Amino acid sequence: MSSSLEYTKERQLELWGNYNKILSQINSISEENNISRSIKLLPVTKFKPASDIKALYDLGLREFGENYVQELLIKSELLPKDIKWHFIGGLQSNKPKDLKIIKNLTVETIDSLKKAKKLNESRIELTDIYLQINVSNEDQKYGISLNNLNELDEIIEFIIKSCQFLNLKGLMCIGSISQSQISNDINPDFEKLQNLQSILNSKYQINLQLSMGMSSDFKQAIKQGTSLIRIGTDIFGSRP
Repeated sequence: MSSSLEYTKERQLELWGNYNKILSQINSISEENNISRSIKLLPVTKFKPASDIKALYDLGLREFGENYVQELLIKSELLPKDIKWHFIGGLQSNKPKDLKIIKNLTVETIDSLKKAKKLNESRIELTDIYLQINVSNEDQKYGISLNNLNELDEIIEFIIKSCQFLNLKGLMCIGSISQSQISNDINPDFEKLQNLQSILNSKYQINLQLSMGMSSDFKQAIKQGTSLIRIGTDIFGSRP
């Protein structure tokens, strides 16, 4: 990965145009469906150079998503320290300790009690977290199974009662590709997460947000309650 933060004006304008195109779509969908909640657009820079982040940073953006711990460590070292990073990739149980040097961090992929414990032990500042739910029940995906809600309750109670450095912000999911392709208004995967949000908010008297929706399915996610969409390809182009 290049350590250069130099970018061309043409590339900056391309990225800014792509970002604002999606922002306009978010606003249009919100207006058409009478949605008043704030929806955050998170640019995801997996496999993209740090210079792309710097190009958008220089136009005022401060939050970016990364999928791999090592890539996040490299980019956070190169780039300005006021960037707010979202880790959105699968988190192996031996990796939370590596994230301890990242400032302004949100981790969206906690899916076990062990990972919550290790992340809490490694942090020295309050860290927002999302619990990743495997709504599509796909074996290859990370996330807490909807068939194991006892485990989910155990994790939530542990975070609320015992984690000084973790703030339970919300629930996160990755919808199945098949549902994303065939769904128009209602995506069953997103519906499951929305229903779970309602149950947990009532049970624990909390206000969990939803992180769901990517380039292929963010329009459905907006209609179904998301507060954060994670966009890579539609902003930065296809990945190698």
